[in-house]
Amino acid sequence: MSGSLNGNKIMAAGLATAFVIIGLQQVTGAIYATAKPEKMGYFIDAPEEAAGGPAEVVLPPDWGTVLPTADLAAGEAAFARCQACHTANAGGADGIGPNLFGVVGGPVMHRPGFAYSDAMGAHKAEAPTWGYDELDQFITAPARYVPGTKMSFAGIRDQNTRVNLIAWLRSQGSGGYAVPAPDPSRQPGAAAPAEGAAPAEGEAAAGTGAETAAADAGGPTGAAPATGAAAAATTQTAPAAPSAATSSTNSPR
Repeated sequence: MSGSLNGNKIMAAGLATAFVIIGLQQVTGAIYATAKPEKMGYFIDAPEEAAGGPAEVVLPPDWGTVLPTADLAAGEAAFARCQACHTANAGGADGIGPNLFGVVGGPVMHRPGFAYSDAMGAHKAEAPTWGYDELDQFITAPARYVPGTKMSFAGIRDQNTRVNLIAWLRSQGSGGYAVPAPDPSRQPGAAAPAEGAAPAEGEAAAGTGAETAAADAGGPTGAAPATGAAAAATTQTAPAAPSAATSSTNSPR
């Protein structure tokens, strides 16, 4: 009889332990329940591409215009997002990324001894200098400009922020790198001539003169010029244009 009671006690103790464990799971789950976020993941400041439409062509900044008026304080503030990996002071140590003192206008892979990626080495063979345009494109989207780079930074899409940042980096050991003269073709609203655009002024004038000469000679406008013996015969037999007609043709309209 006592053996049966001992067995019941052991079973009861086991069941009680199971109930306690299950109860604790339920209670802790209710206390520490987390609400599901409305949007999953982290926000990445990336431009949205228009579906089915051509990509918008963005002209590089006119450095001769924007650098003299850049906000250096805003550029230093923008560099705060780079400080996790970079320093920019003279004699600063390398971190996850190289020290950037003197980087503007300097050579790509300018820090001896830093372990640059193979992708950056390949890029140096194509573009050996960190000019204004090169830095601007790299800061916009590092992985797109140098595919395979170890730099995991997503980039800065706002052009004004990039201009201020590059101007501030120039003030950190790159003051001797010249600012170019303003370039009218890079001003906002400037665009390259479209394919099939009107010919240059000299070409248009030549074409108009040829058509006028053909009309004065009595031939159809746009007809191909005569060649060889036919051209000589036409020259000999064509009557001289009256002086009054010549004066009328050359007068302003």
